Amino acid sequence: MLQRICGLALVLGLAATAPALAGQGKTELLWLGQAAFRIDTPGGKVILIDPFITQNPKTPAEWKDLDKLGKLDVILVTHGHGDHIGDAPTLAKKQNIQMWGPARLADTLVDLGILTPELAPRMNKGGTIHPIGPDIAITQVHAEHSSEFVYVNPETKKREVHVGGEPVGYIIKLENGFTIYHMGDTGLFGDLAPIGQRYRPDLLLVPIGGHFVLDPSDAAEATRMMRPHFAIPMHYGTFPQLAGTPEQYIAALGKTATEVKVLQPGETAVFDQL
Repeated sequence: MLQRICGLALVLGLAATAPALAGQGKTELLWLGQAAFRIDTPGGKVILIDPFITQNPKTPAEWKDLDKLGKLDVILVTHGHGDHIGDAPTLAKKQNIQMWGPARLADTLVDLGILTPELAPRMNKGGTIHPIGPDIAITQVHAEHSSEFVYVNPETKKREVHVGGEPVGYIIKLENGFTIYHMGDTGLFGDLAPIGQRYRPDLLLVPIGGHFVLDPSDAAEATRMMRPHFAIPMHYGTFPQLAGTPEQYIAALGKTATEVKVLQPGETAVFDQL
């Protein structure tokens, strides 16, 4: 089923065909559950964010095979928690591509021998990078959360907790100017308003589950602060604590110019250039 509303096409149950549409002036987002998205850009680049996939109880079985993701160009990680970093190191090594995340998380992965400095480069909040070409700009912004990296030492077999750096969100400006704000895991904070004014995101990827992140009411307030054209709720329903629902978020948002698009894991949203 294909719906086209206000410049957005929502493809339901057709995620496996998404790469065929890339490079046709469209932006495609495949939601894999929790905060994991694969973004196919208008110019044919592929960005993977927070790839908690193989251990994610909500990721459809057909996507548990990491080869199904196809060729990736870059991986972005918002913080060190296992339900966000997930399969990122495995994919970075498998495809020989960079994984960008909080600076101290990159240091930890290098110090532990999980990734090389080339695959885990450093950046920080406020910084903008162009790792996959000059026409795509990626900026780290603040997120109000924590960021521990839990690691099972292969020698001692014991669980260790390491520094994960400060959590971040990402502003991703694509080749055609379409701008996505992946909020990562966050609560409300005052600088959401100036972030919205500065970067003017077209699409907000907003956590709504509560307990660890924004609940539906606070997510609605964050959306009003951002004023995006579109919003996709994420980070809900994966675990019992994440009890917030899209219906609660939409009700809390009330009458607004923001168009909320609700995906199921494995579904793809396709955005035409605005």
